[in-house]
Amino acid sequence: MLIPRDLRNGALARIRYAARTIGPVTIEGLSFVAPVWRPLIDALANEVPVEWRAPEHAETEWFAGTVVRAPTSNRRSTIAAVSCADPHHEVVEALRWARRLIVSGTARPDEIAIASAGTIAWDDHFCALAADAGLRLHFAHGIPALSTRDGQRCAALADILLHGLNQQRMRRLVSLCRGQGSLDALPERWLGSLPRGATLARVDDWRRAISAATLKDTSLAGVEAILPLLGMLATGVSAAQEAAKHFLRGRALQLWGAALRSAPAEAIELSLANARFASENDPTDSIVWCSARELAAAPRAHVRLLGLTDRSWPRRAGDDSIVPDHVLSSTLLDVDPIARADRRHFQVILESASGGVVLSRSRRSAQGARVGRSPLLQDVPEISLSRARVPEHAWSQSDRLMARPNDAAKDGGMASADLCWRNWHLGRLTPHDGLFGADHPVVLKAIDRVQSPTSLRLLLRDPLGFVWRYGLGWRVPRDREQPLTIAPEEFGKLVHELLRRAVDALEPWPGYARASDEEIEAALQDAVRTVRESWPLQEQVPPLLLWANTVDFAASMASVGLLRKEISDAGTRSWTEVPFGQSEELVIERELPWDPTIPVAVPGTPISLRGAIDRVDLRSDHSAVRVTDYKTSAPPKNPGRIVIGGGAELQRTLYALACRQLLTEDSQVVARLLYLGGETLVLRLHDLDAAIGQIADFVNAAVAMLRRGTAFHGRSSFDASNELRLALPASPGYGRRKLIAYNRASEGLARFWSAP
Repeated sequence: MLIPRDLRNGALARIRYAARTIGPVTIEGLSFVAPVWRPLIDALANEVPVEWRAPEHAETEWFAGTVVRAPTSNRRSTIAAVSCADPHHEVVEALRWARRLIVSGTARPDEIAIASAGTIAWDDHFCALAADAGLRLHFAHGIPALSTRDGQRCAALADILLHGLNQQRMRRLVSLCRGQGSLDALPERWLGSLPRGATLARVDDWRRAISAATLKDTSLAGVEAILPLLGMLATGVSAAQEAAKHFLRGRALQLWGAALRSAPAEAIELSLANARFASENDPTDSIVWCSARELAAAPRAHVRLLGLTDRSWPRRAGDDSIVPDHVLSSTLLDVDPIARADRRHFQVILESASGGVVLSRSRRSAQGARVGRSPLLQDVPEISLSRARVPEHAWSQSDRLMARPNDAAKDGGMASADLCWRNWHLGRLTPHDGLFGADHPVVLKAIDRVQSPTSLRLLLRDPLGFVWRYGLGWRVPRDREQPLTIAPEEFGKLVHELLRRAVDALEPWPGYARASDEEIEAALQDAVRTVRESWPLQEQVPPLLLWANTVDFAASMASVGLLRKEISDAGTRSWTEVPFGQSEELVIERELPWDPTIPVAVPGTPISLRGAIDRVDLRSDHSAVRVTDYKTSAPPKNPGRIVIGGGAELQRTLYALACRQLLTEDSQVVARLLYLGGETLVLRLHDLDAAIGQIADFVNAAVAMLRRGTAFHGRSSFDASNELRLALPASPGYGRRKLIAYNRASEGLARFWSAP
């Protein structure tokens, strides 16, 4: 590998062999030859015949050989100029133009070219849209490597080596590289045995997760063979060469090797982003998409030039990053400035396009900034094309439907979308606003399922969200990347897990009620050590240091709840996370105060319940029981007024209801909320019967509304904690139009939403 000057000098030293090795030479179509090669060409002309078939504007003054000019055509090419909305719209219009030329018989594919001074802004759009158009498109400069499966294999491997090991990145690598190397020896679908929510950011986490999965399923024997590969990936970019041998084959391995040769392994992502593969379509029977420089060397009759804006054509030469202009002017080093080359290529292309030229520009950039006309469009009248215009010739099936409204109206999906748009502007409620048939089977099934306090809260405060989640089964996808924090609801689960493990460690001996503060703290620290190691095998957690701090913070909250016992009877027994209303298949692994499979129902309603009570304190004679619902948030305003909180605070009452139905004795039931965040606060429920009756009326109103065939967004629909709020209308105008109709439909529930 030599620099151009050394390559030239090496060729000059052996110029006497030119006649035997290469013979006569023809320079075809070039409009400019860099000065570094000119001495070699002049010397070559003394040994063999050299002919330059040059376009009209080629710089040939220095050339001593024979110059052959392209014959001039008497037919002047037609030039038209259009403006499009943005680069994507330019690509759509270019495909419409190319298809029209082919279908009308005006041109063959090998006579059509689409070009721009620089191709990067349009490459992705052509890759995505050309397949839908059904046109053979040849990328003269190559297709982006990352748009192919082999490129994505390399990208997945680079992602792990640069950003660290975790389960989501490993799943992506395995799915892409199956059949490529060392992964073929592993059992089928071995990743399916691992908890999908686990982060698995360390090799030790993988080892423990795989061991646990192997104990449950003996068919997974042999999965341990992945551990050495995981260890290699965990070392980072230093293992780039070795990792490629295990995970890549064929073209992907060649791409990886070329990327490592072009730049250090730390820059592998940048190298892959700039890498290209040769186009699979032959240029002799395809439309060509290329740069202006390439088209000027091999012109075609029918040409469409893109990107004729004041920023893109001619392009501007910026300061050199190593030798800026204030140190050394670029005019002394750059013998063919990029702006001059762009102008020359533009003139060569226009003179060679005998069939016609269309000059296209965008009115806005891909980022939405307004851009102006290129100075090359000075005297050319321009036609402004709307993105929503009806095309003269469609480029795809979807484009054809847009051009023919009658055909589009017959398509089921288009008709449904049109009806939805019309219903959007109506003031009354429609099927697109939450109306459906009475006693709909999907809704009845969702109501008949055994409800948890979480699903019941959704039913009461967001009926439409209840139908979406438990009727239609909508779920929010998990974030693929390792988080820096855990969500509030996950943090609450973490605190509850610490509380459960600490109390279980103290029961039955010495007993939570009799344990000293030192014994409680010791049990909590044991729980912290266990959870810190086991939680990453089940859930997504932050990086190691942040995870340790998160657990410590959760432990401080759990300590507040544990030390606030308020138990006077030494015979009191305590349980945490006590299940109730569970299915018959539940495996009971510890002593519980009741049979957890006994059904629990809300009196006077069709709703059955199941769940787990945060904490139960039960006297030895069963004369009294206290249930505690832990809250990791800070206390709300006016906490003393809270009974059901408009349907947001149901757990305390439902937990007390479960105790009343499951304990055989006539026990006194005390229900309370214990806020652990901020200033610790205990809120006791004073009238349990009134709260149960209020919830029953609330539930019956919501169930009756759903059975009538009406579901609408409720009080908590637009809360930040609602994961499905993205599916709700974002326009405030929609809410104003439907306000009266919604108020009328929600009249039966609105009075409960305002209840304390």
